[in-house]
Amino acid sequence: MRISGAQLIIKLLERQGITQIAGMPGGANLPMYDALLDSDIKHVLVRHEQSAGFIAQGIARVTGKAAVCFSSSGPGATNLITAIADAKLDSIPVVAITGQVPSTMLGTDAFQEIDTFGLMLPVTKHNYLVHCIEELLEVIPEAFSIALSGRPGPVAIDIPKDIQNQLIDIEHWPEPGTAASLAQPSSAELAQIQTMIDAAQRPMLMVGAGVINANACEQLVQMAEQLDIPAVSTLLGLSVFPHSHPLHMGMLGMHGTKATSIALEECDLLIGAGVRFDDRATGKISEFCPRASVIHIDIDKSEIGKLKTPTFAVNADIGAALKALLAMMPSCNRIKWHARIQYLKAKHAINIPKHGRLANPYCLLQQVAEITGEHSNVHTDVGQHQMWTAQVYPFNRPRQWSSSGGLGTMGYGLPAAIGAALADPERMALLFSGDGSILINIQELDTAVEHNLNLKIVLLNNRSLGLVRQQQTLFYKGNLSAINNRNAVDYAAVARAMGASGFDLATAANPHATLQQALNTPGVVLINVPINENEMVFPMVPPGAANKDLIEQQA
Repeated sequence: MRISGAQLIIKLLERQGITQIAGMPGGANLPMYDALLDSDIKHVLVRHEQSAGFIAQGIARVTGKAAVCFSSSGPGATNLITAIADAKLDSIPVVAITGQVPSTMLGTDAFQEIDTFGLMLPVTKHNYLVHCIEELLEVIPEAFSIALSGRPGPVAIDIPKDIQNQLIDIEHWPEPGTAASLAQPSSAELAQIQTMIDAAQRPMLMVGAGVINANACEQLVQMAEQLDIPAVSTLLGLSVFPHSHPLHMGMLGMHGTKATSIALEECDLLIGAGVRFDDRATGKISEFCPRASVIHIDIDKSEIGKLKTPTFAVNADIGAALKALLAMMPSCNRIKWHARIQYLKAKHAINIPKHGRLANPYCLLQQVAEITGEHSNVHTDVGQHQMWTAQVYPFNRPRQWSSSGGLGTMGYGLPAAIGAALADPERMALLFSGDGSILINIQELDTAVEHNLNLKIVLLNNRSLGLVRQQQTLFYKGNLSAINNRNAVDYAAVARAMGASGFDLATAANPHATLQQALNTPGVVLINVPINENEMVFPMVPPGAANKDLIEQQA
């Protein structure tokens, strides 16, 4: 079979099982778009290349499989970088394929030339600049293998235009790239973990996204139940435990509850499962879990001891470790510790007002959850709405929740929700966003409408960069600077102008009825919900402080 480099790329992606690609064409990747015409792969044309990366993330997060995005050279590639950096920090398997100027023009400052390889180096798990057409046969399967193996992450492939146009005779196809075998815990390591858990009176589990990536959520919950160990979750570890599970204390860290901070102060053993001990979770690391021995189980060796020095570490597959521990360890009851945890959860629960008015973020989230039920995939942008959602939304299954964690990227939510809606059309993609975040990629409403997606956007609108405003109020003597969106955008009208349905609870005679109507309206829907600009997210740990020094809700 004699085909071009561009056709080879598409054929190799088909063999990887890729059915959808988000991207935007330009001069340097036009051969790939020409080749797409003969493929069953669905292309999703974005309105900004950053969104292509986030749509790929949305697909990957909801499926657990590697997803692909395309961009051209120069500004197309640079626009993509933020989404790829976001995927790197949150361990999301994305393969970014960028076009490049012809090989003979590299280094000449040609039109739309940029050193994509150099720019992508710090923000990818691995990175390629293809030098000849034959390399594609190795590079593309290998890229998927790297993206999926161990700790998942993004891989970038930069392909000059002349290589896309070259011809090659194909006699044998390479095997598709798959995840490599994971490191397994040794019997000695498992025995040491068992000894430490048996000796503990007040153990705690700290659960991260690594458990989700390892498809080990069921085993983790089962171990917590079998050994009667309470758990806290990182932001991205939410959804491992059902929200109402009696052993789950919710999110720890900067906006976690006071109950989690007290429990972590009192615990004598912390088991870090698929976590990286990031600063937003631990607060001042030197004061985190001061009375506890620490077991750290993680697939990424570079994370072990990077921030929190463990008492005992296991660099291995968390799923294999949990499965073995379940078989080894008998059931037990920690009656006093369990009672203490239930007391803390009850005493320091997030206060959801009884009045039920939708201008209160907690009441709004509760009402949306009741209307939409258990079968939606939930996404947020970054800001106060993100933290309110993380605190109280009743997630009940793994991969139900996605948000930008490590990079904290405003503009993540809408394209990520589009990706989830494309990959999992049987479920509603539910996005909570803020007026600051939604404006960054609001153009993708047009993309969502084009594909008639089941996407509902609940816009918590305080006409402000709320989380920045909160920090300025609390820590900068109330000096408010550059945080108010004084132009009163009619977001419902913007949605309608792009072909979506738009609702505004600010003008609704019956906001509850309007909310229900909006969430039950087919297709793409935006619901503007006015929120008082003085609403804050509490508790809050001041930046750089220990979790125990959190600020509680002020009267």
